[in-house]
Amino acid sequence: MDRLEIMTDLQTIIVVLAVCQFLFEYFLKVLNEKHVANLIEAQPEESKSLMDDETWKKASNYSISKSRFSRVEEIFGFVVFFPVFLYVLPSVFEIWPVTLLDSVWWGAFVATALLNVLQIPGLFFDWYNQFTLEEKFGFNKSTKKLWVTDKVKGIILGFALSYLLLALLIWLYRTISAASPEYWWAAAFVVFFGIQLLMMVLYPKLILPLFNKLTPLEDGELKDRLMALSDKTGFKANTIEVIDGSKRSGHSNAYFTGFGRFRRIVLYDTLIKQMSIEEIEAVLAHEVGHYKMGHIPKRLVMSFAMGLAGFGLMGYLLESAWFYKGLGLDVSLVSSLSPLIIGLSLTLGFFTYWLTPVSNLFSRKHEFEADHFAKIAVGGEEPLISALRKLYVENLSHPLPHPLMAGFHYSHPTLLEREGAMRKN
Repeated sequence: MDRLEIMTDLQTIIVVLAVCQFLFEYFLKVLNEKHVANLIEAQPEESKSLMDDETWKKASNYSISKSRFSRVEEIFGFVVFFPVFLYVLPSVFEIWPVTLLDSVWWGAFVATALLNVLQIPGLFFDWYNQFTLEEKFGFNKSTKKLWVTDKVKGIILGFALSYLLLALLIWLYRTISAASPEYWWAAAFVVFFGIQLLMMVLYPKLILPLFNKLTPLEDGELKDRLMALSDKTGFKANTIEVIDGSKRSGHSNAYFTGFGRFRRIVLYDTLIKQMSIEEIEAVLAHEVGHYKMGHIPKRLVMSFAMGLAGFGLMGYLLESAWFYKGLGLDVSLVSSLSPLIIGLSLTLGFFTYWLTPVSNLFSRKHEFEADHFAKIAVGGEEPLISALRKLYVENLSHPLPHPLMAGFHYSHPTLLEREGAMRKN
């Protein structure tokens, strides 16, 4: 019988999880859309000091439009997933010779190529989002030529890096497992975690300049204030740079990257245009707060633990015939990394999705702590509150999402929650 007519127990479980995730996500988005729509003509009192009526309606419509677009994108992904998972995945490895998969370079190529092909439809959604949705609400600053150039560079770079990393993983497995078949995955994880730390240093120096121009912040009051804040808080930044975010989007942000002596502060040029010196100082103080409150090491520890667990799972499943059979693959593929990587890429998210609110709970706690640090660092809460209000207005962020949506998906507390916490503490 056709493989689409008879599913394995594992395929059935994954399909059920996919359906559950899709339905719950669809429910959340529709719930939030109705919630936002009901408030358009009756703006709550607590948000009136933040947005005038025109901006409130624009932010509401932007939120609804983004959500509806996201639902269309998810419906497409949901529909496409089933033939890819139930038919394409088994067929690719049915056609491809096992002997070639044993090759480091060919095995890496098959997995990388298939995963990249599956991302092609996303380009059409990205195009629509940039030149229709973002354009409609005044955020798009990119040209079609720049967009295409960015995507070509991103695809080439992404393919090259993923290809090399997967080839390295296969090589490590072949090499280390010969001496330590039970714990090769632990040694491989140490190598990959080291690469992750190295990329934190190399990304702003080698990769980011391929897409954006970074220039040192000009001498003046702003730089003096930020450097003084850096010294005052013990955050010794190597440099403060400005990124030309305005050539692609009207959205604004600030962050720091790297660690140790490679640490640098990055400000969006849109942020500098939109905010006063005091507000930018408060935003930077918030980012410094993440560092001083130990959030970065905590996230690295969490990343380390999750990565180690992931490699451990991979090490276990690699030798598990039931997993390969459960994916509809031939048992001869056991111990082949390429089908395992693709299988996990397609399915693991259906299991980890339900951990999202737990992760976001910790993230929101860290945001409250960084806000409190910034309040103390700049001598009061008003500069940061003023900065956050401008960010909400300039980015058309809706301040009153449905509580269930915010609780499940929001990595940051809402503006009103942050204001309340800062004024209270």
